[in-house]
Amino acid sequence: MRAEAGGLLGARLALGWLIGGEWRAHPARLALTAVAIAIGVALGFAVHLVNGSALASFEGALNTVNGAADLQVAATSPLGFDEALYPRIAGAAGVGDASPVVSLAARAGKAGFTLLGLDVIRAAQVTPSLVGTAPAGVDRRGDAAFAEDALFLSAAAMRALAAGPGARVRVVANGRAVPLRVAGTLPGVAEGQAIGVIDIATAQWRFGRLGRLDRIDVKAAGTPDFAALLPPDAVLATAASAGARSDALSRAYRVNLDMLALVALLTGGFLVFSAQSLSVARRMRAFALLRTLGLPRGGIVAAVALEGAAIGIVGALLGLGVGYALASVALDRFGGDLGAGYFAGGSVRLAFAPWAAAGFFALGLAAAVAGSAIPARLAARAAPAAALRNTGDIVDPRVPVPWKAAASLIVAGGLAALLPAVGGLPLFGFVSIALILAGGIAAMPWLARALLGPLARRGRGAVPMALALRHLHGAPGQAATALCGIVASTALMIAMAVMVTSFRGAVDDWLGQILSADLYLRAEGESGFDPAAQARLAATAGVARIAFSRQVPLVLAADRPPVTLIARPVATDGADLALIDRAAMPPAIEAGSLPVWVSEPAARLYRWRVGQRIALPIGGRAVIAGIWRDYARQQGAIVMRDADYARATGDATRNEAAVTLRPGADPARVGAGLVARVPPVLAGLVTVAQPATLRRYALDLFDRSFAVTYLLEAVAILVGLAGVAATMSAQTIARTREFGMLRHVGVSRPQIVAMLASEGALLGAIGGVAGIALGGGLAVVLVHVINPQSFNWTMDLRVPWGTVGSVAAALAVAAAGTATVAGRRAIAADAVRMVREDW
Repeated sequence: MRAEAGGLLGARLALGWLIGGEWRAHPARLALTAVAIAIGVALGFAVHLVNGSALASFEGALNTVNGAADLQVAATSPLGFDEALYPRIAGAAGVGDASPVVSLAARAGKAGFTLLGLDVIRAAQVTPSLVGTAPAGVDRRGDAAFAEDALFLSAAAMRALAAGPGARVRVVANGRAVPLRVAGTLPGVAEGQAIGVIDIATAQWRFGRLGRLDRIDVKAAGTPDFAALLPPDAVLATAASAGARSDALSRAYRVNLDMLALVALLTGGFLVFSAQSLSVARRMRAFALLRTLGLPRGGIVAAVALEGAAIGIVGALLGLGVGYALASVALDRFGGDLGAGYFAGGSVRLAFAPWAAAGFFALGLAAAVAGSAIPARLAARAAPAAALRNTGDIVDPRVPVPWKAAASLIVAGGLAALLPAVGGLPLFGFVSIALILAGGIAAMPWLARALLGPLARRGRGAVPMALALRHLHGAPGQAATALCGIVASTALMIAMAVMVTSFRGAVDDWLGQILSADLYLRAEGESGFDPAAQARLAATAGVARIAFSRQVPLVLAADRPPVTLIARPVATDGADLALIDRAAMPPAIEAGSLPVWVSEPAARLYRWRVGQRIALPIGGRAVIAGIWRDYARQQGAIVMRDADYARATGDATRNEAAVTLRPGADPARVGAGLVARVPPVLAGLVTVAQPATLRRYALDLFDRSFAVTYLLEAVAILVGLAGVAATMSAQTIARTREFGMLRHVGVSRPQIVAMLASEGALLGAIGGVAGIALGGGLAVVLVHVINPQSFNWTMDLRVPWGTVGSVAAALAVAAAGTATVAGRRAIAADAVRMVREDW
């Protein structure tokens, strides 16, 4: 018994020395695998921190502007609702107090801010954080608060306007310019939020909002029921619905970025698996000896898993630190939306997320441990007697390679792609990608045998190529181990490249369809051109025709972001829209129903179809006459004829115009003439652009939005190439005895080097074929499943053949070069020493 215990202790000590010796002998391999895990953790953690910080800042700004009331009755559009609703809400059961609010997008000089008109007495009871404070010696409830020109500014607004108490500023809002005096500050407003507050009577009178309100803040004294009181142009909003609305605005984008960031971590896990598999194969006889000395199978698994855990801990900790630094740089460089435009105009402060850090640390550790435990279990199952005499892949070339498990995974992935979105997110689409990717990796031994079989059976050829073919054909497991990391990263990179190419091409074609005028005129903010200004612009020299339009946000549900209502001239059949579906004939409109054309995202979000009758807050009953393609508004858009819009709302203001020039007219001169005719109140707020400029701007914005995607793709492929280098080097070093035997039978050193270069080129070619084929399948899921379920638009599949060919060539060259360099090192020793037995 004592002897058995002593033998077991000796085996464990020997195992410890073996692991320590491995780490001392190959520090670069361990460092590379730890760095691969660190890159994946860093990218995932950085993207999560940026997204979380941006969303928290956006919600904080929303809460500040809303004043954190218990409930809100909010207008469905910037046109507001009738102020007669206020006394009915204030007197409803369950309402403790209510405060009417006018909310305007305002500007003073080049600085923009939110201008609120409040009843100070009511607001002090419901939203005290929005009540201003006058300088020392002036009662905030005295004359200062009720003066018609008194303006209270938050600290951020004062900095933006460069105006302190007592200064006079010219504020432009709703097409009116009004001189106001800075009477005090808003100490209750959060730092970074640019807000101004004036008396509600001044807001309604001086800014053209008589009889209209934008919201009513409610302090509840029970459970109010407003269902019977609300008109069509108002909705009831709560803190929960406001949070859901702000979350839905960018949720799909954030989730997709998180998933894409984890691609690098997944690739790092494959690299750990590849490196640990080769390390275990190289030490197989040593493990077998320890088994004969009494170490159980579980001891080997635990020891190798412990190696992986050490790699994971080092990599994950390094990744968290680098990820925090990357998040800080990304916020400064790209902003809180990483270039996508969801949170433009707001300042974002980076906030550390401890639970997210713990989660990404666990993911990095799990990836490293899983990548180590799998090859360790295979090593533990090997018979000690056979393992003492063999190393490497000992599969008989005549034995078929298993393929059913791989096929099952791929089929399961295909079926998962057919399932619908969950909560507006393509969760099953991501599951589909994971299953297809796992199936493709599992199929690598079969694919290597299938591709190399015809070449191996072709007959004799050059000695280096013949030896390379025989080795790879007879050892498909080694080929699969070397290729798993690069196949994963290549497949994901090809899939993303196809998706981005398809999306960019679709946007480019769509821009060509919709930008048919010669010039485009736009007034920024909520300002616009009144009928008199429209007439002056239409009379500009060189203008043949000008079509005015109006865009306003329209809330259809309190917990969803608003759609964009577009009032513009539309042909009877909607032929001037980029229609993808239309009624067979112009719809027979019932009395009181208006024809509207909805965008593809709106149709998908609200499950609308052509011919369906819907209720709109503006215009009442409407019938859908067609569905049009739109890549500019992810949350949906609705087109209504401008005449119908004017009759329904009484709003004759327009904020955009498409200008057709007379033959021979100079676009630059006509554009300058248009700007010269805009009302003085809109000076500096009107832009004129040609179609080519708008097209270039839109595509530049697209590229900025996908800048992070390009970065993550590049990192994934670099990690994969690093994996090829590491595994090819490790495999070559592990085969020194084989090279020595070849030298003894007459194979020269240059022939061995040529053999290794051929093996590397073949592996690179196989990896390229597998990665491209697998990436094509993943691209189909991305383009036709994940993209529509995430962003609600569809597109045709486009393949960037230049990128595909470059990737395949780069893989073959990189693998061949790595194998050649490693081979020269491996055959440097003399032939006798290379084949001697170690015991």
